[in-house]
Amino acid sequence: MSKDSIYSKRQNVVDFVFDENVANVFTDMIRRSVPGYESIITMLGVFAEQYVQDNSAVYDLGCSLGAATLSMRARLLHKNCQMIAIDNSEAMAERCQQNIGLQEGPDVSVSCADIREIEFEAASLSVLNFTLQFLPLNDRELLLKKIADNTLPRGALVLSEKIKFNDSGEAQLNEELHLAFKKANGYSELEIAQKRSAIENVLIPETLNVHLERLSSAGFSQAVVWFQCFNFVSIIAIK
Repeated sequence: MSKDSIYSKRQNVVDFVFDENVANVFTDMIRRSVPGYESIITMLGVFAEQYVQDNSAVYDLGCSLGAATLSMRARLLHKNCQMIAIDNSEAMAERCQQNIGLQEGPDVSVSCADIREIEFEAASLSVLNFTLQFLPLNDRELLLKKIADNTLPRGALVLSEKIKFNDSGEAQLNEELHLAFKKANGYSELEIAQKRSAIENVLIPETLNVHLERLSSAGFSQAVVWFQCFNFVSIIAIK
């Protein structure tokens, strides 16, 4: 696993993109930046066991290097399902395909595409793992409705996101704790500041209530926060 040192030197910071440089260090980057990421990935396998139905599709939307896909795949050895992993970064999709090829398991269709433009198959489980937050605000409701419309009864969507808070005190506390988490994982103040500048116009967080209301409006009958650490949450929404 290559160490993330992308922002370790002072530089002219530009908007963050999921390019080859990020793909090379993404495993280290997300482990050191997103508290509880490993727990979320592990639980996706448990959710796959619980919700994936035979003869249905399973989506990893914004698959990056394929960690979520591999976690679900490991629990679906006896399910007759179609696994589909999609990312709009060619570097990420290529690395995902390589990682999947290193392990035995059901076939996975990996493609480089815009998840807003794909035609969905009938799915029993879809995952948006820190993906929705990178889409324009106006596109989020339409995507969730497309997913809900193509989710089978008793199927599920797992939505993981960085969130913001309406209460200024709560926002400050969670930001401070997240900052301490990143420092504890070896990021310098320069790295943290430059990464924040790179991503502030790219990753647009919303409040938890906005996410829950949007999931309900999209057509999911129940949405529950099953994980939270500081300003990061994961929600399971049931059709």
